[in-house]
Amino acid sequence: MRRWNGWGDDAQDFPLKAKGLEFLGEKLGGKGAILLDASLADVTTKVPPSRLPAHPLVSQDVELRIRHARGESFPDWIAKHSGEFGYFPDGVALPETGEQVREVLTWAYDHGFIVIIYGGGTSVAGHINVPASDKPVLTLSLEKMDQLLDLNRESNVATFGAGTPGPRVESQLKEQGYVLGHFPQSWELSTVGGWVASRSSGQQSLRYGRIEQMFAGCTMETPRGQLVIKDIPASSAGPDLREVVMGSEGRIGAITEVKVRVTPLPEHESFHVGFVPDWESGLKMVRELAQGKVQLSLMRLSNADETESHLSLGGNHPLFKAYDRFLSFKKCRNGDRCMFTFGVTGSKRQARFALAEAKRAIDNAGGTYIASSFMGGIWEHSRFRSPYFRNGLWEHGYSVDTFETCINWDKVNACMNAMEQAIKDASDGQPVQVFSHLSHMYGQGCSIYTTYIFKNSDDYPELLARWQKYKQAAGDAIAHAGGTASHQHGIGRDHAPWLKVEKGAEGMALLHSIVTHFDPKQQLNPGCLLVDES
Repeated sequence: MRRWNGWGDDAQDFPLKAKGLEFLGEKLGGKGAILLDASLADVTTKVPPSRLPAHPLVSQDVELRIRHARGESFPDWIAKHSGEFGYFPDGVALPETGEQVREVLTWAYDHGFIVIIYGGGTSVAGHINVPASDKPVLTLSLEKMDQLLDLNRESNVATFGAGTPGPRVESQLKEQGYVLGHFPQSWELSTVGGWVASRSSGQQSLRYGRIEQMFAGCTMETPRGQLVIKDIPASSAGPDLREVVMGSEGRIGAITEVKVRVTPLPEHESFHVGFVPDWESGLKMVRELAQGKVQLSLMRLSNADETESHLSLGGNHPLFKAYDRFLSFKKCRNGDRCMFTFGVTGSKRQARFALAEAKRAIDNAGGTYIASSFMGGIWEHSRFRSPYFRNGLWEHGYSVDTFETCINWDKVNACMNAMEQAIKDASDGQPVQVFSHLSHMYGQGCSIYTTYIFKNSDDYPELLARWQKYKQAAGDAIAHAGGTASHQHGIGRDHAPWLKVEKGAEGMALLHSIVTHFDPKQQLNPGCLLVDES
């Protein structure tokens, strides 16, 4: 069953290993506070009576309202563990068809209710949080709309219900001999409609593209009526309306059906690891691989701190010690070496060529390719388990969060250093373990993804205030460096203050006009994406 106050299935876990605990103890000066967790029973006593009238498609069940009140951001984590949620939806609608979505949306809009569009509930940017409002708040969940509705084999276009989560997308396609290939870290729970609404990016975007390359068309229910975007391969007929829907984050309507471009199942797929002696050689290597359009499906370059952290947190397996000795012999020494993780996907012939090119690039960078499949297998096995790591850290008095951006190659170093330094500066002298990696490589630039681990404060308000300081520092550093406010997590409420830096005055005015057109009364997810200036 899905955890009510943490990530994922409660039958799954990612506990900290002894070596990882020792590593964090050394880096952070011991453990932080073990804070008392609220129980689900505690929280149920804080849920007020619903303000909604009865509707056959709307549940007012208390536990359902709790489970749909928050996402997976750090403030959401604090809210769920402390029991201080703030606000709850007054009801949760669970439609099963587009017609039912239209019925519920019309009912709510006509009665003046606030509506929050809910997909998989995996937002880490405050998309689905319930705002303070004197109006009733309805969460419109699409989780029952989770089926493959059509597959056009000639055009390789599949149509899904917008609430279909990643595993169901791929399992239903696999039965037909296809793959979508969109694998964000939230894949276990996030949905195809949510991917479109937040402009998501998957781990293997080098092969399959980001969601904008996959998104062919959709049906959306809006307060103005139904918006249908046809699945035309390409067009010069004015601005592309798909761009209006992508990244709209529930502000203009509810996506009910999504058409996506799918690919026949690959003949071969494998994941590999190599090491380069230092950051500069690794940065040059991945840039040249991306700009040379080598057909890898995934590239990830960890900086030296992330390399050390991952190998230490991963445990004390004997092979790690053997690799350490081998890499030191090859002049890839601990403290400087950077781990390069990559995937090859496609026909056997394509895979052989791509793997040979990657090996050649590692060799030219003075690095070492790990011929064993052990480390690539570890990455593949854990690729969707990292969000569970927060659970394991919390049990020992530690907190973790991440932030990310995307920027041109010539600014990568300065931006990454600024992102990491911002966290260190905001720590007020308290130890914090900060590390980064590059992923989602493009000819023009790449994304930078930074993780930071810190000891818990003595109470929840102090811990949240500390995080808020980190968040402000990180957002300001990215904006100053010229990076995007978000490459893969969307804007939500947490990133909204920095959107105007990226879009400019005229861009923001255009976004406001689009939202106002579709939602004249501003009842859909107010405060998300665009800062409420009323």
